[in-house]
Amino acid sequence: MDDEQRPELSSEQPGDSDSRRGSADSLDFKIKRPFHVEPRNIVDDEPQERVSAQAAIFNSRLHYYSRLTGSTDRLLSPPNHVIPPPQDIYIYSPLGTAFKVGSKEHCAKNPSIITIFAIWNTMMGTSILSIPWGIKQAGFTLGSVIIILIGLLTLYCAYIVLKSPKGIPYVDTSDWEFPDVCRYYFGKFGQWLSLLFSMVSLIGAMVVYWVLMSNFLYNTGQFIYNYAHNVTMPDSEFGSNGSDKVICPYPHTDPSTNYTLSASSIAASGSNTSDVGSFEHWWSKNNTVPLYLIILLLPLLCFRSASFFARFTFLGTISVLYLIVMVTIKAVRLGFHLEFHWFVTVQFYVPEFRVFFPQLTGVLTLAFFIHNCIITLMKSNKNQDNNVRDLSVAYLLVGLTYLYVGLMIFAAFPSPPLSKDCIEPNFLDNFPSSDVMVFVARTLLLFQMVTVYPLLGYLVRVQLMGQLFGSHYPSFLHVLAMNILIVGTGVLMAKFYPNIGSIIRFCGAACGLALVFVFPALVHMISLRRQGTLRWPSALLHCFLIVLGTGNLLAQFLM
Repeated sequence: MDDEQRPELSSEQPGDSDSRRGSADSLDFKIKRPFHVEPRNIVDDEPQERVSAQAAIFNSRLHYYSRLTGSTDRLLSPPNHVIPPPQDIYIYSPLGTAFKVGSKEHCAKNPSIITIFAIWNTMMGTSILSIPWGIKQAGFTLGSVIIILIGLLTLYCAYIVLKSPKGIPYVDTSDWEFPDVCRYYFGKFGQWLSLLFSMVSLIGAMVVYWVLMSNFLYNTGQFIYNYAHNVTMPDSEFGSNGSDKVICPYPHTDPSTNYTLSASSIAASGSNTSDVGSFEHWWSKNNTVPLYLIILLLPLLCFRSASFFARFTFLGTISVLYLIVMVTIKAVRLGFHLEFHWFVTVQFYVPEFRVFFPQLTGVLTLAFFIHNCIITLMKSNKNQDNNVRDLSVAYLLVGLTYLYVGLMIFAAFPSPPLSKDCIEPNFLDNFPSSDVMVFVARTLLLFQMVTVYPLLGYLVRVQLMGQLFGSHYPSFLHVLAMNILIVGTGVLMAKFYPNIGSIIRFCGAACGLALVFVFPALVHMISLRRQGTLRWPSALLHCFLIVLGTGNLLAQFLM
């Protein structure tokens, strides 16, 4: 009678005990699975069709194995050919009907087009604002080639990450992420190292967001104040003429340093000069505006749940689409200004091949970075057989978007009278604050970042606090202390080093070294070696990926 009352589903998970070894023990979690029924024998809620004789025999066979596993001999576990795959598990009713085991995760499946644009929307972050600057640093021709090559390399590494859980035998990896795969192959060291570089990417993104939010809030407030008080403020004495004005805020910038200074030297003209001076004192891009953001964002970071902010992720898509439209209109009005000088620098143009190209590779590593969440995104794909195709199409769309925005801004930048070296790490800074289209773009991006910033903080808290304290919200003081450190870092960077291009390239090269190049390459080689299929061409190729990632990081310190 005790055997009859046993539950058919076991709550034991694989890997709970490190002391269990052997093929039979590795299948222990499958012992109590319900029986399998062919699709033509599945019964929905309404039609109560009887189970076929074949399915009934199969059910009796599993009941027989279930009786045998009651003994202490674990070798009597059901063999692999008897246990159905997880997607083909059904519950058997004594009335002779079978129902498929359903869950919310399996019900919420998206078609390929939704999955593709979800990946596109996730990767379309702040890096798109620095792509024109990166092309300027590498040169028009070399920059175009680098975008294509880095896109292909990161796509291949994302493909390795996507298929990595399937290469682990005898373990249920259906709910695993890439850090779990790293833990399987490299132990605690791999798990903590992947966590460290994941923190680098997330906190780096939050720092970039803080710098950009300070920039956008400052320019938005400047536009509103000038419009309300009828104040005319020239953004720079270096600029182009015409209705679509382009400016060079810092015309004497050294391309090897690419620093960005405060715009405190802007002169004002009009009748309210004293009022403007007072406004500038309290509304400074580097001194006061980064502090004002603390009042708004620090309380939002302390929310226990970030589900409210997740509702506004559609703003990201709207912002990127508006940027593409704005870039197209600007390029049509300004026209193309290109001259090809392969290695020689002239007055208004940069060479096609420049030694500063690693700055673009650092930016692109973060721009194409999605490797820490690609497994989760692809789980919601309706047809899992199309995962590789959909991933490739998504990367193609991302690469085309970066190429389009970067090349159009670079080509349309008016040279002469301005030099291509005037292109800023945030290309919106090359347009005056009085530009209405740019004002709308900054406002959209500001609202988007205000809603995404707490989501990034939530991800940092979940990963870090979960590992350190075993709880996503150990206490309010723990969360507040962590948020103060993150916000403080953003404020300091916005005040003393507000160059998003350099911040992005360093963070991209650092997190890309581990999560884009090293870990995927090592996981792939170890998996092939355990299967006995690793060959020296494959080993050389993946070792070359590790060398590329290391060189990409080291080169950032030499630029």
